[in-house]
Amino acid sequence: MILYSMIDSGNCYKPRLLMAKLGLAFTTIEVSSHTGDTRKADFVAKNPNAMVPLLELDDGRRLAESNAILLYLAEGTRFLPADKYERGLAYQWLFFEQYSHEPYIAVRKALLTFPERAGDATPERLAMTLERGHKALGVMNRYLENNAFFAGNAFSVADIALYAYTHTAEQGGFQLDAYPAVVAWLGRVEADPGHVPIEWVGQ
Repeated sequence: MILYSMIDSGNCYKPRLLMAKLGLAFTTIEVSSHTGDTRKADFVAKNPNAMVPLLELDDGRRLAESNAILLYLAEGTRFLPADKYERGLAYQWLFFEQYSHEPYIAVRKALLTFPERAGDATPERLAMTLERGHKALGVMNRYLENNAFFAGNAFSVADIALYAYTHTAEQGGFQLDAYPAVVAWLGRVEADPGHVPIEWVGQ
């Protein structure tokens, strides 16, 4: 398999982390939005949405969207709950991550750390992403006060999806010490077998 990816993208880290845990062999090709690589014709031909990650399977078929890739790779493994309700919880938190978490926590980090995004870092947008990012962290913290993981009692794709941008949230100005249940959960995620850091790019 080939994973078209960006080393500093949490969305791209998600499939890399899961493939590491599954012991899957794959090749990583860096395609950076910072330099416009994702908008070049040869990549757009592969993914008309002009975004990474993009997974190319051994038979040439391709799959985009980080959480869709997670669900595909997790099929039949411990990372996708067999119980119908717990699987529904995993889906719930995957949707939460993309709708209520990533657009604020990830985007605020990008606004503050990527030079090409500096023009978008208006005081109003920084304030909005800070407020809504704190709201997302608060939702997570309240849930984790009574639950070890996000989809039942076991580690799953929901935890991978939420870990990707939460563990770097302080780079976006979020103080994680205010969310002790989240901090404890980050430790549990990192203790799960096969964990690799965001800088890991595969085999």
